[in-house]
Amino acid sequence: MQAIPMTLRGAEKLREELDFLKSVRRPEIIAAIADAREHGDLKENAEYHAAREQQGFCEGRIKDIEAKLSNAQVIDISKMPNNGRVIFGCTVTVVNVDNDEEVSYRIVGDDEADFKQNLISVNSPIARGLVAKEQGDVVTIRTPGGEVEFEILKVDYL
Repeated sequence: MQAIPMTLRGAEKLREELDFLKSVRRPEIIAAIADAREHGDLKENAEYHAAREQQGFCEGRIKDIEAKLSNAQVIDISKMPNNGRVIFGCTVTVVNVDNDEEVSYRIVGDDEADFKQNLISVNSPIARGLVAKEQGDVVTIRTPGGEVEFEILKVDYL
C-alpha cells in the first residue's frame, strides 16, 4: 500500500479516535448487545440488530484507522527550514489577483481536510497548483468556478 502523507496533528487526532473507539465505544456496544440479548427472541429484536450494526461500523472504522496509521508518512513541518517554498503541511497565504481577497490555507492529508477551517487536501486542485511554488509567485489554478489567479504572499512552516 502507498504511504499516506499526514501531519503530526492529523496522526494524533487519528490515534485519539482509535483509542476512543477501542476503550469507550467498543465496550459500550458490547454491553448494548448483551443487554439486547436478554430481551429474548433475536429475530425480532430491533435493539439487538441496531447494536450489531453499530458494532460493524465501529470495527470497520477501527480497521480503517489502523491501516491508515500503519501506512502513514507523518511529516512534522516545524522541523524543516522555511525556504519560502509551498510544501505539504505548510500554511500558505494567497491573494486572489482579480478581487484582492486574501485567504490562508494549510495543506494537509486527505483525512485532515476541512475546507471550512481552511485545511485543504494535498490532492485538491488549489493545493496541487500551489505545491512547489514560492512566496511571490503568481499561479493560475483551475477551480470548479473557472481559472483563478493567486499571488503567494506568505509561506509558514508551523
